[in-house]
Amino acid sequence: MDRRHSGGSSAVGPVTTIPALVAERARRYPDAVAIAGPAGRLTFGELAEEVAAVTRAAMASGLEVGDRVGIWAPNSVRWIVTALGMLSAGATLVPISTRLRGAETAEVLARGHARVVCTVQEFLGLDYPRMLAESGRPLPDLEHLILLDDARGEGDADWAISSWEGFLARGIVIGPQSAQERMAEIEPDSISDILFTSGTTGAPKGVLCTHRQSLEVFSQWAEAVTLRPGDRYLLVNPFSHTFGYKAGILACLLRTATMVPMERFDTARALQLIDCERITVLVGPPTLFTDLLAADHDNYMLGSLRLAGTGGATIPTELVRRIREDLRIPYVFTAYGLTESIGVVSICPPDAPTELVAGAVGKALRSSEIRILDGDGKPVEAGEPGEITVKGPNVMLGYLDDPEATAAVIDEDGYLHTGDVGTLDGDGYLRITDRLKDMFIVGGFNAYPAEIERVLMQHPDIDDVAVIGIPDDRLGEVGRAVVVPADGAAADPATIIEWSRSRMAGYKVPREITFVDSLPRNAGGKVLKQRLRDPA
Repeated sequence: MDRRHSGGSSAVGPVTTIPALVAERARRYPDAVAIAGPAGRLTFGELAEEVAAVTRAAMASGLEVGDRVGIWAPNSVRWIVTALGMLSAGATLVPISTRLRGAETAEVLARGHARVVCTVQEFLGLDYPRMLAESGRPLPDLEHLILLDDARGEGDADWAISSWEGFLARGIVIGPQSAQERMAEIEPDSISDILFTSGTTGAPKGVLCTHRQSLEVFSQWAEAVTLRPGDRYLLVNPFSHTFGYKAGILACLLRTATMVPMERFDTARALQLIDCERITVLVGPPTLFTDLLAADHDNYMLGSLRLAGTGGATIPTELVRRIREDLRIPYVFTAYGLTESIGVVSICPPDAPTELVAGAVGKALRSSEIRILDGDGKPVEAGEPGEITVKGPNVMLGYLDDPEATAAVIDEDGYLHTGDVGTLDGDGYLRITDRLKDMFIVGGFNAYPAEIERVLMQHPDIDDVAVIGIPDDRLGEVGRAVVVPADGAAADPATIIEWSRSRMAGYKVPREITFVDSLPRNAGGKVLKQRLRDPA
């Protein structure tokens, strides 16, 4: 058996950077299929060639080791090739959700000091370069915008715009040897990516992660969930998210599995792809599986599916049972993690009983440790609730340019304080019981009240506002905004909701608006959100 597929550190072996992994897979398995699907097919050898073309073009464009590159585009083969090519040029990736609008994206690019942003001209009826240009946010570091679709790359923005073909054409002046030398400069402990998470303050925070961390954590993740060579993995989760980029792209590279990227989730299209591409692995939020179960799935051949994974919200036991019985997927796992934990804290194994998969979020990674602490920071007895903390390679280096925020969540012993409350039983299984933070999860996407409130306070008819999560049958939770209207303003929920849609990602937009004369606050001025959740 090839020890590189056996899991743990041996799954990475001497390969400790992502570009080295791409090259190693091309050398060992040049004819194995790396990417498949309607957009085309690439072997690992062909993938490495396309990645090298991006690397040469990036070098010819003046990209230096350590420069930041934003990727604001939907899932695609070019997203994969671009990300791996930029990493091979020594860049640090700044993945950005396509759900973010211009002002939100400009905030991330500015805080990340990105020199380059890779995007598309149009997606779902939105002009991405125009949204960015009209954001009103100065971007002094941004020099170059590269289009990943087939648009020509014209515009009057303050930065250069290149079409995909025009960008690649630049690379002709860089020889293959120069590209290989650049890749050799990349250190295992250099920053591979900065994923932004808002946290409870509402201001974006960039989470720093190294090449070594990404490979070690997701090698163990792939082993724990039983991803294996030859699997065909439908990549539905956005590549801007850890579970699309790392539990998707990187995990497939680590295990020599085939990636089948999907631009965005559509139930009928997903069923077609599972059928015609003989998909074996499907990972996504609970809503993905409820949508598949609600669809007329009996008309499709789904027998190739062997492994399903979900998380990011409360998982009903009935949902796990139906995935196994109605969709006939024998192995189902759940997982728990944060961006700050490189995406993974714990994994419940795919062969665990249904009740355990639904009720627990699993055990710690092999090389990490979970501790449950009381209010005084002392470990509690097994089964007792407390704050979940974790230590190991799955703890971020810190927040970008924010040592105070870093010190607030990583203690002197190296434990990351998650802000979530849970219990750890005698067998090491973790269960989430509550949140210390106010964050709620909308269909697998983290929504942060402070961030939403900050935007809503810009509305001229709102004098004060608090946002809370409320239950939703399909999405798990959605937002409710409790609004104190400005003097003389009309109390019109529809108007506020419509106004919000153009200023924040769809999952952040409150589904409900209620009006009150004042918000309940404590003596320190903090809103008592529990009273809003439970007025009685």
